[in-house]
Amino acid sequence: MHGRFIPPVALALTVATFICASPPRKLVAQWLKYPTAGVPRLRNGKPNLTAPTPRTREGKPDFSGMWLTGDGMPCTGDASFQLCGSELPMSRYGINIGAGLPGGLPYQPWAAQQVKYQTEQNSKDDPHARCLPDTFVRLYGLPHMQKFVQVPGLLMMIYELNASYRQVFTDGRPLPADPQPSWNGYSSGKWEGDTLVVDSIGFRDGLWLDILGSPLTDAAKVRERIRRPDYGHLEIEVSIDDSKGYTRPWTVTLKLNIVVDTELVDEICLENEKSRLIGK
Repeated sequence: MHGRFIPPVALALTVATFICASPPRKLVAQWLKYPTAGVPRLRNGKPNLTAPTPRTREGKPDFSGMWLTGDGMPCTGDASFQLCGSELPMSRYGINIGAGLPGGLPYQPWAAQQVKYQTEQNSKDDPHARCLPDTFVRLYGLPHMQKFVQVPGLLMMIYELNASYRQVFTDGRPLPADPQPSWNGYSSGKWEGDTLVVDSIGFRDGLWLDILGSPLTDAAKVRERIRRPDYGHLEIEVSIDDSKGYTRPWTVTLKLNIVVDTELVDEICLENEKSRLIGK
């Protein structure tokens, strides 16, 4: 069952646990088993994940749907480590955004020191553990569902966690020249064939990209290249150009899987929030 707490994850040689409690589910009232309309299905009734990519009236890929990380870590048999499997997967990139990069992330010296300190301290200063918003890059790897709603001129991303949202404008507007810093920044996208290229700027300082404390600073420029190769999968190539936090730009590719026959539920971290990590 999704959307109830943030699972324990390993930080180097330590384990940090974040738990957010919410009221019990109301299975009927929140449509958790209601069939999703328009899902291509196999003869056994399961979704056909390799069916053709849905398209809009304009002929572009339609990213609308419920999504969850497709990079979930395998189950190890150690229940104290993390939740795993298909229902609440935790991506290795949610723990360490540079996990797939040879040699790791190219940190600036201060950023490397931050990651070292936070690893030693079980990431006690993690904004996530204190119920502050996550960056959209980090959310791609966390065990929380999100809904994409695509309409002409706009791709809306609605997050189950803390009832937050992000807007990606596809109406041709330029990025603001002097943006007011914000949690998700400002995002404008354009199509290159079947790929949506999204540029984002205007982030507030002090954001984290993963549990280790890899930073995203107010100098960052983020470019996403979003593809939907078939019905059941999204591929998001994320490039970070942040000279304040890193010595050079870097790129990772994140994957999301479609989720059907369910809906978003309230998952408000501040509601009876408790953290084993920070002790409050």
